[in-house]
Amino acid sequence: MTKSMRVDLALIAGMIKPRARVLDIGCSDGTLIEHLFRNLGCDARGLELEMDAVTQAVSHGLPVMQGDADTDLATYPDGAFDYVVLSRTLQAVERPREVLRQMLRIGTHAIVSFPNFGHWTLRLQLLLNGRMPMTKTWSRMWYETPNIHPCTIQDFFRLCEAEGYVVEDWLAADEDGARAPWRRFPALANLFGEQGLFLLKKA
Repeated sequence: MTKSMRVDLALIAGMIKPRARVLDIGCSDGTLIEHLFRNLGCDARGLELEMDAVTQAVSHGLPVMQGDADTDLATYPDGAFDYVVLSRTLQAVERPREVLRQMLRIGTHAIVSFPNFGHWTLRLQLLLNGRMPMTKTWSRMWYETPNIHPCTIQDFFRLCEAEGYVVEDWLAADEDGARAPWRRFPALANLFGEQGLFLLKKA
């Protein structure tokens, strides 16, 4: 696992085949893009909302454009990419279902990671304090957070079923890099996994 990357980004990189065409949505400073280009020979590019992050990525020679996942994916042609990545951004977009539809229109595969709101520590904080939980991942007050659509691993499974998406691979992981050993038991992964990671395709 690459030390310079977040846990979920390193796991995502492990799902992508060499020399693939990749669009990374919400790519921040382009860490994943650079890794895919240098180590897998991918044609990787990014879309990022925050202009400061775009400027940083471009200053390092990375093909990153400023754009909004909620509105700008519609401008890409069908089947333009082998993989479209959305890492820790699903909970922050305004229309998650539409973003997923667009991802699987412009890409053969979609890879999605998100913080799991069903983790036991969050449940315990709600039970004991009766307030929105605060963790390293969920680190802002409810009235300041960009996370407007928090979901759980089980929520995401149900969404994929409702939309007719095939889950080709999935896992739960903690923030330190360990993979949760409950991949055959989504209910346990939903309780103990700090984040979920899914590889999807259309049925």
